[in-house]
Amino acid sequence: MSNLLLLVDIQNDYFPGGAMELVGINEAAENARSILNDFRLKNLPVIHVQHISNHPGATFFLPGTHGSEINQMVSPSGDEPVVVKNFPNSFRGTSLQEMLNMKKPENLVICGAMSHMCIDATTRAAFDLGFNCMVAEDACATRDLVFKGKTIKASDVHGSFMAALSSPYAKVISTREIIVSNNQF
Repeated sequence: MSNLLLLVDIQNDYFPGGAMELVGINEAAENARSILNDFRLKNLPVIHVQHISNHPGATFFLPGTHGSEINQMVSPSGDEPVVVKNFPNSFRGTSLQEMLNMKKPENLVICGAMSHMCIDATTRAAFDLGFNCMVAEDACATRDLVFKGKTIKASDVHGSFMAALSSPYAKVISTREIIVSNNQF
């Protein structure tokens, strides 16, 4: 048993110059890369998740575009599988649950984007399916949101969603704490 890393939607459209730039995405991706490097060094399993927008009117993660590609900072390597999804929940309409059931990770380590959308939906679904989840909060990013005419800053959106996930859905911790936890296996 060990930790398994799930990198969710760290794709080019979320980076500067992309169709949906996120606040703090470079820092989050750097932290995700640190976690990924640690998993690779320790020969721990990694699964990449890539969102492809297939609904009419989609403006980012369009099929076949540079923006939909996984960012080079965390590109899949070797035999690391890529799960392609079309919904915020990485389990919906994918083989992710079957892949995880075969690997039987002790903890599912989740990071990526967006904190308030795919990280939230995937973590809650994983918990509901019986997985122990750890979210690397500093390896996730989001954006400002507008609700009832009021702008909610990305840092507040991120903090609210991390706080909501922290009980009972996941252990929400830092990149450093994730790497330390890998030393226990």
